[in-house]
Amino acid sequence: MRVGILTGGGDAPGLNGIIESVAKTLLSQGVTVLGIEDGFEGFLLGRHRELGLQDIQGCHQFAGTILGTSNKFGLRGHEQEFIKKYQDYKLDGIVVAGGDGTFANLKGLQDQVQILGLPKTIDNDISGTEISFGYDTACSVVANAVDALRSTADAHRRVIIVETMGRTAGWIALGGGLAGYADAILIPEISFDKKDLIVHIKKKIAQRRGLVLVVAEGATPQGELPMVAHHVVGSPQTERYGGIAEKLAREIEAEIDHEARHVVLGHLQRAEHPTATDRLLTLGMGVAAAHEVLNQRWGQAIVYRGGRVCVSPLQELMGPPRLVDPEHHWVKWARSLDIFI
Repeated sequence: MRVGILTGGGDAPGLNGIIESVAKTLLSQGVTVLGIEDGFEGFLLGRHRELGLQDIQGCHQFAGTILGTSNKFGLRGHEQEFIKKYQDYKLDGIVVAGGDGTFANLKGLQDQVQILGLPKTIDNDISGTEISFGYDTACSVVANAVDALRSTADAHRRVIIVETMGRTAGWIALGGGLAGYADAILIPEISFDKKDLIVHIKKKIAQRRGLVLVVAEGATPQGELPMVAHHVVGSPQTERYGGIAEKLAREIEAEIDHEARHVVLGHLQRAEHPTATDRLLTLGMGVAAAHEVLNQRWGQAIVYRGGRVCVSPLQELMGPPRLVDPEHHWVKWARSLDIFI
């Protein structure tokens, strides 16, 4: 048996855990494992190498992906080329760890390519699973930043605004902001009223020296559109959001007698070594994926639901982004703590 492993889209803490757990399980059963480098782009350009135990041992502890990845290349118009390469590599199937963009690219190829999917995104917005690996690590980065910045906010009587990733979903801002007991959490799913936010900030700064707010990059004031920092030509998602924290800092500073500063966490949210939670999740998902491969049950996805790693149809990963419900219990927790959201 000859099986490929490919990591696609943006990197996420835990990808190496998937590679190690899948490959170790398959290698123990005599399967040849081909590591595809640099996502779909590398697949089409012939970048691959056979993986042995010495290549994967201990890689689970590191962020990134030892195979490399790319989120700048889609398969539209390259479908037949992809199928031809799959045949040239003499693969019996391919294990793909990716996000919504990755699986959208693979839609329609299942009849000609044996695929097993593992949902990955720090944004936690991929459909079909309740938690995606990398999310817990990203939230930990945000929470730790909020904790650290509170000391300097208090020292200088400042309002500090932390900008997180997430595109159209507010999961990172919500989870990390709650874990850090932020004073406000602004997410794309709930447009905010600037006047109400200022009232909240004025109330809070009358009670303490400094404040820390968390804002998702796609969050919007009522009546406004998300801020676009730049465009990436050729990417399946060309718009890159960003700039909301700096804009808010200037607007808040104009309304209060405190200085306001902004911090953009950016790719730090991807770069931290995976937490124990993400390591256990990827270990379990990787082993489950390998067992599906060994039993030749293709067209499946390994997901996390109801506190368990389980199997579901691959197409369930191809739905629209899974966004935060404005009535989600985490939102209610925030309001119970007098966190503006």
